[in-house]
Amino acid sequence: MSDREWTVNVHNEWDPLEEVIVGHVDGTVVTQWEPGFEAMIPHEHVSTVREYHLRNAGQPFTEEQAAPARREVEELVRVLRDEGVIVRRPELIDNTIPYSTPDFYSPGGFGQYNPRDVMTAIGDELIESPMSWRSRYFEFRAYRPLAKEYFRHGARWTQAPKPEMSDELYRSSYRRGKDFEWVTTEFEPVWDAADLLRCGRDIFFQRSHTTNDFGIEWLRRHLGSKYRVHKIEFEDDRAVHIDATFMPLAPGKLLVNPDRPARPLPDMFAKSGWEVRECPRTTYPRDLPSFRGFEWLIMNVINLDEKRIIVEKQEEPFIRFLKDWGFTPIPVAYRNCFKHGGSFHCSTLDVRRRGELQSYFK
Repeated sequence: MSDREWTVNVHNEWDPLEEVIVGHVDGTVVTQWEPGFEAMIPHEHVSTVREYHLRNAGQPFTEEQAAPARREVEELVRVLRDEGVIVRRPELIDNTIPYSTPDFYSPGGFGQYNPRDVMTAIGDELIESPMSWRSRYFEFRAYRPLAKEYFRHGARWTQAPKPEMSDELYRSSYRRGKDFEWVTTEFEPVWDAADLLRCGRDIFFQRSHTTNDFGIEWLRRHLGSKYRVHKIEFEDDRAVHIDATFMPLAPGKLLVNPDRPARPLPDMFAKSGWEVRECPRTTYPRDLPSFRGFEWLIMNVINLDEKRIIVEKQEEPFIRFLKDWGFTPIPVAYRNCFKHGGSFHCSTLDVRRRGELQSYFK
């Protein structure tokens, strides 16, 4: 295996994809009822979801739950490899082991399905996220063998300050609705890397229930003057992760969520002549209890380059929309994966794209 195959180089979401980490469905467990969960769940489902987590925390997903999603992930891996992309996989670790720190106890972990949350690649650097869920405290362990190999082959490797996750990190009460409050406080820096998107020298970082201002500022100072880190918020009182709300798909093309407008959209997009289009509505069945949680995963796509985009196979109106916008959609069935933590962008981490750092804004 050549050194080239272990090189880390990512500057945006659309340069030609050469290497990617794809997560595993196997190993997923039911998480504990987290301090931040209630803020993220539709109000009408809170009692049911809380009871489910309290009853099943630390238990692995059944084979019946895992098998359909596993087949879809393996099909994604096949498609990526057929397109010439090198695919890496994290280790499988035992997430059923309880653990504790001086500040909290967790009856188990989470899983290895979401590399997008755990790490990000910016330039030649891998940065491990200080995530805010207690059940994800040790999730980085599944990715350490990969991080070590990338480091040995020249990548820079940083772990952001590990959070304590004491009760001071979370609001015990908060407002929903128009004047909502975030459940995470500013006690210490936290973020999930799925709350940021890369557009060359400009990085857009969402303040959400899993990412606080302290975390955004930490990354801004860490990256220095070479990058411009922009905080962005949306009309979404359940905001977690930016990649089902705001997706730059190519230079000058931004896909946005019609139900979650930015507060406000940075004027740099208009000044630089970007075309901003609203995502079409999903075909995900509205009568399913999971609809409100899954409807905008339609936007959770991954680019192979400026034209080719992997999209959910059943989203025919969205596929037509992308074709009309000049893209080449590659349909892959993925809906059975949603319950493990998201769609294509969530379950992958691009670690090498063929391109150089540049600015896409005036």
